[in-house]
Amino acid sequence: MDLILNRMDYLQVGVTSQKTMKLIPASRHRATQKVVIGDHDGVVMCFGMKKGEAAAVFKTLPGPKIARLELGGVLNTPQEKIFIAAASEIRGFTKRGKQFLSFETNLTESIKAMHISGSDLFLSASYIYNHYCDCKDQHYYLSGDKINDVICLPVERLSRITPVLACQDRVLRVLQGSDVIYAVEVPGPPTVLALHNGNGGDSGEDLLFGTSDGKLALIQITTSKPVHKWEIQNEKKRGGILCIDSFDIVGDGVKDLLVGRDDGMVEVYSFENANEPVLRFDQMLSESVTSIQGGCVGKDSYDEIVVSTYSGWVTGLTTEPIHKESGPGEELKINQEMQNKISSLRNELEHLQYKVLQERENYQQSSQSSKAKSAVPSFGINDKFTLNKDDASYSLILEVQTAIDNVLIQSDVPIDLLDVDKNSAVVSFSSCDSESNDNFLLATYRCQANTTRLELKIRSIEGQYGTLQAYVTPRIQPKTCQVRQYHIKPLSLHQRTHFIDHDRPMNTLTLTGQFSFAEVHSWVVFCLPEVPEKPPAGECVTFYFQNTFLDTQLESTYRKGEGVFKSDNISTISILKDVLSKEATKRKINLNISYEINEVSVTHTLKLIHPKLEYQLLLAKKVQLIDALKELQIHERNTNFLIPEYHCILEEADHLQEEYKKQPAHLERLYGMITDLFIDKFKFKGTNVKTKVPLLLEILDSYDQNALISFFDAA
Repeated sequence: MDLILNRMDYLQVGVTSQKTMKLIPASRHRATQKVVIGDHDGVVMCFGMKKGEAAAVFKTLPGPKIARLELGGVLNTPQEKIFIAAASEIRGFTKRGKQFLSFETNLTESIKAMHISGSDLFLSASYIYNHYCDCKDQHYYLSGDKINDVICLPVERLSRITPVLACQDRVLRVLQGSDVIYAVEVPGPPTVLALHNGNGGDSGEDLLFGTSDGKLALIQITTSKPVHKWEIQNEKKRGGILCIDSFDIVGDGVKDLLVGRDDGMVEVYSFENANEPVLRFDQMLSESVTSIQGGCVGKDSYDEIVVSTYSGWVTGLTTEPIHKESGPGEELKINQEMQNKISSLRNELEHLQYKVLQERENYQQSSQSSKAKSAVPSFGINDKFTLNKDDASYSLILEVQTAIDNVLIQSDVPIDLLDVDKNSAVVSFSSCDSESNDNFLLATYRCQANTTRLELKIRSIEGQYGTLQAYVTPRIQPKTCQVRQYHIKPLSLHQRTHFIDHDRPMNTLTLTGQFSFAEVHSWVVFCLPEVPEKPPAGECVTFYFQNTFLDTQLESTYRKGEGVFKSDNISTISILKDVLSKEATKRKINLNISYEINEVSVTHTLKLIHPKLEYQLLLAKKVQLIDALKELQIHERNTNFLIPEYHCILEEADHLQEEYKKQPAHLERLYGMITDLFIDKFKFKGTNVKTKVPLLLEILDSYDQNALISFFDAA
């Protein structure tokens, strides 16, 4: 059965954060429900639908930005009380809008996530978790990395309190009181947690989580260990998951999974067999989906998916058909309804146009006044700069609450801009003088009308570090611009991992000196991505990393006065040695540097590069042949005399050219890595081999793996 849902836009509030919209339970089955939503202006609004129009039930005054909104109440009764988290305060409202709670938590950081279960309140700021019961502090935990979400397994079903934290370091931490019972390693940074079926599933212990790289999984949180049930990979390369809900939208008696992503994708997964969910429906909205709920809002008996987006739109995807079958009498009634709606919209439009003219005149008068203050309009930007493991590139996502006019990208380090299929903006490059003004890239993206979200892909070079800047100009008057900065780190293509292969041949770099644990941690933060800014608890810490481009690995262990870095790639050790010694010199710290080089690691790294290099050389060769083969195809009616390989190239010509276009400078990058490996191998021996580089490039042009390894050994 195909699921057909029709889009209905209800209203727009201010910019919204993740998980700030809920549907209040209805008094009877499939009756219309009220929607409650909180925004960055600090306004909580509750509305319902009357005669096709959104009618406010209540609306609060503006205040601090609302970071979370949850429903609560006495356990095993309808959850109708509204709780919001703004700055470090929790406020509670009845469904009629009367405030009954104002609780100042006195947290030093703003609240980022919240979960409510009866009289228990679970809160997390960036690194701090707190559990309160009846507004009294019960338990506390300081996390080693940022906490993205918090949830508690259903107390009414399990008779135990089991909070779970979703942490940025790819770990779910399961707590008991103030202690971690165990940590669950997950495939990506978890961004959202939800109870399966809304109640923890059959066992009450089933927990859903979504990751920032778009994976969705179910896990059972038992008292002693996790049980992984299923995991859905992000094969279609869609956005990260921001919100999850369970609701039977298909109408087969089994709750479906509703998923909202940060690229605007709404998905419905249904459980056709008990093992794993199957995608039944998807629809793309133009901006990130911050909240998703299943229920009934527009009309009695018609189920729908209600979503809120970053810029504050509340939209329904409803099962109500647009074109209803009706008799002659009803047709007249529908036409009359439509006429009334058009008339009401016209009046609203005229009123808005008049209001805009008035405000424009007021602005002109105030800006020309001698006492006028700067009236630069402010606007919110939702940005995300993340490393993709699949193609070793960075995704830069910029989302603005109003339409984007243009985005200027400037970089003081060499980077490549890669093609993005979803991107409809026109890009133009400006020439740069990298020697005089440190500009390696100047590119302008001109967006089409109504574009509020722009996605860019960037590939950096390890060892080259600096800053990437995005100047965002929206389509608002007067013209204004905001700058966002992103650090390209020395080992920018490395990603945190839970484990490494200890049997690989490793090179070791050891640093000793009069430096504190906080100082050596700040150097590691400077060099590597995905390291928490705050030093972890304890006297010593170990992080594992994997190079997303070459699959080489790095182990970093450090404490006060000592840092040990091990990698199977000499170039990684060389970059760390140069950068760490430069950072220590800046702070006038004397470092003792020693290293152990394993000769076998060079051959090992070359063998890791080999399949990538071979594939790129073959791809380049095939692309070079395409034009000649196409010309031959035009002149010769019958091309049966061509060998099968050439037939295959002609058939796959478009795909090959597209793949080659998507990976500019890929071959040059691999050549560069092999050259660096060659120079670094001999640099540690105290030999300068830069004069032999042209000979190395000649060998690469007529590439043979054994000849290359022999050259490295003989040089």
